[in-house]
Amino acid sequence: MEISVAAAKTNKYAISESGDTLEVVERPNGGVSVVLADGQSSGRGAKAISSMVVRKVIGLLAEGVRDGAAARAASDHLFTERNGKVTACLNILSADLQTGTVVIARNNPTPVFVATHNKIDCLNSESRPIGTSRNIKPAISEIPLESGITIVMYTDGVYNAGDRYGQQLDICTLLDSLIEDQDPPAQIIADTLLNHAIRMDQGRPNDDMSIVVLKVVAQESDQIRRMTVRLPFRATNAMIMRESFPSEDEQSLN
Repeated sequence: MEISVAAAKTNKYAISESGDTLEVVERPNGGVSVVLADGQSSGRGAKAISSMVVRKVIGLLAEGVRDGAAARAASDHLFTERNGKVTACLNILSADLQTGTVVIARNNPTPVFVATHNKIDCLNSESRPIGTSRNIKPAISEIPLESGITIVMYTDGVYNAGDRYGQQLDICTLLDSLIEDQDPPAQIIADTLLNHAIRMDQGRPNDDMSIVVLKVVAQESDQIRRMTVRLPFRATNAMIMRESFPSEDEQSLN
Protein backbone atom coordinates (compact mmCIF):
# COMPACT_ATOMS: atom_id res chain seq x y z
CA MET A 1 0.00 0.00 0.00
CA GLU A 2 0.98 3.62 -0.31
CA ILE A 3 0.06 6.69 1.73
CA SER A 4 -0.36 9.99 -0.08
CA VAL A 5 -0.69 13.32 1.73
CA ALA A 6 -1.57 16.57 -0.04
CA ALA A 7 -2.37 20.09 1.12
CA ALA A 8 -3.70 23.28 -0.41
CA LYS A 9 -3.99 26.59 1.38
CA THR A 10 -4.50 30.30 0.78
CA ASN A 11 -4.54 33.51 2.80
CA LYS A 12 -7.47 35.65 3.77
CA TYR A 13 -8.13 38.23 1.05
CA ALA A 14 -5.82 41.29 1.29
CA ILE A 15 -3.85 39.73 4.18
CA SER A 16 -0.23 38.95 3.33
CA GLU A 17 0.34 36.25 5.96
CA SER A 18 -1.79 33.20 6.72
CA GLY A 19 -2.81 32.47 10.30
CA ASP A 20 -2.86 28.74 9.48
CA THR A 21 0.29 26.66 9.95
CA LEU A 22 0.78 23.15 8.56
CA GLU A 23 3.72 20.80 9.09
CA VAL A 24 4.47 17.17 8.23
CA VAL A 25 6.73 14.90 10.30
CA GLU A 26 7.77 11.27 10.01
CA ARG A 27 6.83 9.22 13.06
CA PRO A 28 9.83 7.63 14.81
CA ASN A 29 8.22 4.15 14.76
CA GLY A 30 7.00 4.38 11.18
CA GLY A 31 4.39 6.48 9.47
CA VAL A 32 3.67 10.16 9.05
CA SER A 33 1.76 12.88 10.92
CA VAL A 34 0.25 16.10 9.60
CA VAL A 35 -0.32 18.91 12.09
CA LEU A 36 -2.63 21.79 11.19
CA ALA A 37 -3.27 24.76 13.49
CA ASP A 38 -5.45 27.83 12.98
CA GLY A 39 -4.52 30.74 15.25
CA GLN A 40 -7.13 33.09 16.64
CA SER A 41 -7.88 36.04 14.33
CA SER A 42 -5.76 36.40 11.16
CA GLY A 43 -2.49 37.81 9.88
CA ARG A 44 0.84 37.99 11.68
CA GLY A 45 -0.56 37.60 15.20
CA ALA A 46 -2.49 34.48 14.28
CA LYS A 47 0.56 33.09 12.49
CA ALA A 48 2.69 33.48 15.62
CA ILE A 49 0.12 31.53 17.62
CA SER A 50 -0.36 28.69 15.13
CA SER A 51 3.39 28.37 14.53
CA MET A 52 4.05 28.07 18.27
CA VAL A 53 1.40 25.38 18.62
CA VAL A 54 2.59 23.35 15.63
CA ARG A 55 6.25 23.51 16.69
CA LYS A 56 5.29 22.15 20.10
CA VAL A 57 3.26 19.28 18.66
CA ILE A 58 5.82 18.37 15.98
CA GLY A 59 8.63 18.23 18.53
CA LEU A 60 6.67 15.89 20.79
CA LEU A 61 5.52 13.60 17.97
CA ALA A 62 9.12 13.31 16.75
CA GLU A 63 10.06 12.09 20.23
CA GLY A 64 7.42 9.36 20.14
CA VAL A 65 4.76 11.08 22.26
CA ARG A 66 1.22 9.94 21.46
CA ASP A 67 -1.00 12.30 19.50
CA GLY A 68 -3.50 12.99 22.27
CA ALA A 69 -0.77 13.74 24.80
CA ALA A 70 0.98 16.05 22.30
CA ALA A 71 -2.27 17.97 21.74
CA ARG A 72 -2.86 18.39 25.49
CA ALA A 73 0.72 19.57 26.00
CA ALA A 74 0.35 22.12 23.20
CA SER A 75 -2.84 23.41 24.79
CA ASP A 76 -1.17 23.77 28.18
CA HIS A 77 1.77 25.54 26.54
CA LEU A 78 -0.49 28.03 24.76
CA PHE A 79 -2.50 28.61 27.95
CA THR A 80 0.70 29.34 29.89
CA GLU A 81 2.25 31.58 27.23
CA ARG A 82 -0.89 33.66 26.60
CA ASN A 83 -2.58 33.47 30.02
CA GLY A 84 -5.63 31.73 28.64
CA LYS A 85 -6.59 34.72 26.50
CA VAL A 86 -5.78 33.25 23.08
CA THR A 87 -7.15 30.16 21.36
CA ALA A 88 -6.17 28.00 18.43
CA CYS A 89 -7.86 25.18 16.56
CA LEU A 90 -5.65 22.11 16.19
CA ASN A 91 -5.85 18.95 14.08
CA ILE A 92 -3.40 16.06 14.06
CA LEU A 93 -3.76 13.43 11.35
CA SER A 94 -1.45 10.42 11.64
CA ALA A 95 -0.88 7.29 9.62
CA ASP A 96 0.77 5.09 12.26
CA LEU A 97 2.55 2.07 10.78
CA GLN A 98 3.33 0.70 14.25
CA THR A 99 -0.35 0.26 15.14
CA GLY A 100 -1.63 -0.05 11.57
CA THR A 101 -4.17 2.70 12.14
CA VAL A 102 -5.03 6.24 11.14
CA VAL A 103 -5.38 8.48 14.19
CA ILE A 104 -7.38 11.72 13.98
CA ALA A 105 -7.04 14.13 16.90
CA ARG A 106 -9.36 17.17 16.82
CA ASN A 107 -9.31 20.28 18.96
CA ASN A 108 -11.49 21.94 16.37
CA PRO A 109 -15.28 22.30 15.97
CA THR A 110 -14.81 21.92 12.21
CA PRO A 111 -15.54 18.30 11.19
CA VAL A 112 -13.25 15.81 9.46
CA PHE A 113 -14.53 13.58 6.65
CA VAL A 114 -13.50 9.94 6.26
CA ALA A 115 -14.38 8.28 2.95
CA THR A 116 -14.14 4.51 2.52
CA HIS A 117 -15.21 2.25 -0.33
CA ASN A 118 -18.95 2.71 0.09
CA LYS A 119 -19.62 5.59 2.49
CA ILE A 120 -18.43 8.90 3.91
CA ASP A 121 -18.42 9.47 7.66
CA CYS A 122 -18.41 12.94 9.23
CA LEU A 123 -16.40 13.17 12.46
CA ASN A 124 -18.11 16.06 14.21
CA SER A 125 -18.21 15.10 17.88
CA GLU A 126 -17.87 17.97 20.34
CA SER A 127 -14.37 19.40 20.32
CA ARG A 128 -12.91 22.51 21.94
CA PRO A 129 -10.10 24.76 20.65
CA ILE A 130 -6.95 24.75 22.77
CA GLY A 131 -5.52 27.47 25.00
CA THR A 132 -8.42 28.49 27.27
CA SER A 133 -7.58 26.17 30.19
CA ARG A 134 -5.27 23.35 31.19
CA ASN A 135 -5.68 19.75 30.08
CA ILE A 136 -8.09 20.32 27.20
CA LYS A 137 -8.45 16.91 25.60
CA PRO A 138 -8.82 16.32 21.85
CA ALA A 139 -11.55 14.24 20.28
CA ILE A 140 -9.74 11.09 19.13
CA SER A 141 -10.83 8.76 16.32
CA GLU A 142 -8.86 5.70 15.21
CA ILE A 143 -9.56 3.63 12.11
CA PRO A 144 -7.70 0.75 10.42
CA LEU A 145 -5.03 1.76 7.92
CA GLU A 146 -6.51 0.18 4.79
CA SER A 147 -6.46 0.88 1.07
CA GLY A 148 -9.35 2.94 -0.24
CA ILE A 149 -9.45 5.39 2.67
CA THR A 150 -9.55 9.13 1.96
CA ILE A 151 -9.50 11.61 4.86
CA VAL A 152 -10.15 15.34 4.50
CA MET A 153 -9.51 17.90 7.24
CA TYR A 154 -9.60 21.67 6.92
CA THR A 155 -9.81 24.98 8.76
CA ASP A 156 -12.92 27.07 9.38
CA GLY A 157 -12.18 29.36 6.45
CA VAL A 158 -13.20 26.48 4.20
CA TYR A 159 -16.12 25.42 6.40
CA ASN A 160 -17.57 28.95 6.41
CA ALA A 161 -16.94 29.68 2.73
CA GLY A 162 -19.93 31.38 1.15
CA ASP A 163 -21.51 32.49 4.43
CA ARG A 164 -21.43 36.13 3.36
CA TYR A 165 -23.54 35.24 0.33
CA GLY A 166 -26.00 32.88 1.98
CA GLN A 167 -24.27 29.73 0.72
CA GLN A 168 -22.42 26.81 2.30
CA LEU A 169 -19.83 24.46 0.85
CA ASP A 170 -21.14 20.87 0.94
CA ILE A 171 -17.82 19.05 1.24
CA CYS A 172 -19.45 15.67 1.82
CA THR A 173 -21.37 15.73 -1.46
CA LEU A 174 -18.45 17.17 -3.41
CA LEU A 175 -16.02 14.59 -2.01
CA ASP A 176 -18.45 11.78 -2.79
CA SER A 177 -18.79 12.87 -6.41
CA LEU A 178 -15.03 13.23 -6.84
CA ILE A 179 -14.25 9.79 -5.48
CA GLU A 180 -17.12 7.99 -7.21
CA ASP A 181 -16.61 9.49 -10.66
CA GLN A 182 -12.83 9.84 -10.90
CA ASP A 183 -10.99 8.48 -7.82
CA PRO A 184 -8.43 11.30 -8.20
CA PRO A 185 -5.11 11.60 -6.36
CA ALA A 186 -4.97 13.42 -3.03
CA GLN A 187 -3.63 16.67 -4.51
CA ILE A 188 -6.47 16.95 -7.01
CA ILE A 189 -9.00 16.48 -4.19
CA ALA A 190 -7.35 19.18 -2.07
CA ASP A 191 -7.09 21.61 -4.99
CA THR A 192 -10.68 21.02 -6.10
CA LEU A 193 -12.13 21.56 -2.63
CA LEU A 194 -10.08 24.71 -2.07
CA ASN A 195 -11.03 26.15 -5.46
CA HIS A 196 -14.71 25.58 -4.71
CA ALA A 197 -14.34 27.32 -1.34
CA ILE A 198 -12.62 30.32 -2.94
CA ARG A 199 -15.32 30.59 -5.60
CA MET A 200 -18.02 30.56 -2.93
CA ASP A 201 -16.32 33.61 -1.39
CA GLN A 202 -16.37 35.13 -4.90
CA GLY A 203 -12.59 34.97 -5.25
CA ARG A 204 -11.94 36.89 -2.03
CA PRO A 205 -11.47 34.42 0.83
CA ASN A 206 -13.12 35.73 3.99
CA ASP A 207 -10.61 33.83 6.14
CA ASP A 208 -7.43 31.78 5.83
CA MET A 209 -8.20 28.46 4.12
CA SER A 210 -6.28 25.20 4.50
CA ILE A 211 -7.16 21.69 3.36
CA VAL A 212 -5.28 18.43 4.02
CA VAL A 213 -6.08 15.17 2.25
CA LEU A 214 -4.65 11.78 3.25
CA LYS A 215 -5.31 8.90 0.88
CA VAL A 216 -4.31 5.24 1.08
CA VAL A 217 -4.06 3.30 -2.17
CA ALA A 218 -3.42 -0.38 -2.74
CA GLN A 219 -0.54 -0.16 -5.19
CA GLU A 220 3.00 1.07 -4.60
CA SER A 221 4.83 2.99 -7.32
CA ASP A 222 8.24 2.11 -5.84
CA GLN A 223 10.00 2.28 -2.47
CA ILE A 224 11.04 5.92 -2.82
CA ARG A 225 9.52 8.51 -0.48
CA ARG A 226 8.71 11.85 -2.06
CA MET A 227 7.41 15.23 -1.01
CA THR A 228 6.78 18.25 -3.23
CA VAL A 229 6.12 21.77 -1.95
CA ARG A 230 4.90 24.73 -4.01
CA LEU A 231 5.02 28.18 -2.42
CA PRO A 232 3.93 31.08 -4.67
CA PHE A 233 5.31 34.48 -3.65
CA ARG A 234 5.74 38.01 -4.91
CA ALA A 235 9.25 39.43 -5.26
CA THR A 236 9.94 42.24 -2.80
CA ASN A 237 11.69 45.48 -3.76
CA ALA A 238 14.79 44.31 -1.92
CA MET A 239 14.89 41.10 -3.98
CA ILE A 240 14.45 43.03 -7.23
CA MET A 241 17.24 45.42 -6.26
CA ARG A 242 19.47 42.48 -5.38
CA GLU A 243 18.94 40.95 -8.80
CA SER A 244 19.58 44.26 -10.55
CA PHE A 245 22.62 45.27 -8.50
CA PRO A 246 24.43 42.20 -7.10
CA SER A 247 26.73 42.64 -4.13
CA GLU A 248 30.53 42.65 -4.50
CA ASP A 249 30.68 39.06 -3.19
CA GLU A 250 28.13 37.91 -5.77
CA GLN A 251 29.97 39.76 -8.54
CA SER A 252 33.20 38.01 -7.60
CA LEU A 253 31.46 34.61 -7.74
CA ASN A 254 30.22 35.41 -11.23
